[in-house]
This record gives sequence, C-alpha cells and structure tokens, in this order.
Amino acid sequence: MALHFLEFDYSEDNEGTCTWDALASATAERLPELLREITTLLAWACAEFGEQRGSLDDGGLWDYDLQCERGDHALQPLAYDPGAHLLRAPPSVQAGERVTLSLSISGTPAFAAPFAERFGLPSP
Repeated sequence: MALHFLEFDYSEDNEGTCTWDALASATAERLPELLREITTLLAWACAEFGEQRGSLDDGGLWDYDLQCERGDHALQPLAYDPGAHLLRAPPSVQAGERVTLSLSISGTPAFAAPFAERFGLPSP
C-alpha cells in the first residue's frame, strides 16, 4: 500500500525496539483521506497482532500513540477501535482549518518486519 500523507522516520533502540514516527497535516477537506490512511495501518496491526498490543516494557509486541493538534485547541489523543474499524474521537474541524496528526508505532522485531514489509517502510 502506498502512503500518501504519512512519511515515517524510523529508529531502533539498544533493546531492538523499532519505532516509526510520522507527522501529517491536512485541511478539513483532506482530513478524511489522512484518517483512512492511519486507520488502514492500525487495522492491519490489530488484525495481525491485535491481542499482542500493549506496552513493550510489559511484554507487548507492539503499541501506538496517536495525537491530534488543531489551532489553539489542546493536544487530543485519538484511539483506534478495532471492532468498529474506525478512529474514536476524530477531530471536528471547520472548512479550511488545518489539522496535524502525529502517529508513533513501536514494536519488537517480530512485529516490525511484517509491518514494514506490508507498508513498504524501513525495517530492521
């Protein structure tokens, strides 16, 4: 799958944790496309490794952090609902308003290799 909005920076730590970080900004008119792209990534991760999601420090295989920033509003966390296949609490924006989303996905090598291969991302 080609990503159109998300351009990830990749890093690894000394314990082998792989992390992809992306910032994407869109106007209200393009926001649904950006949200679909994020939903696609998280839907795949949940379908393939859903029960293994959790803090890597506590034995999880993968985890994510998704935040929304718009105008003068406080930073707002967003969550993916795997049962409904959608993001909960997507931002409400006015026409022409710009929204910035930050997405961080981390995982062990067992998660990282198939995730990177599926989406054409850098990998360990």
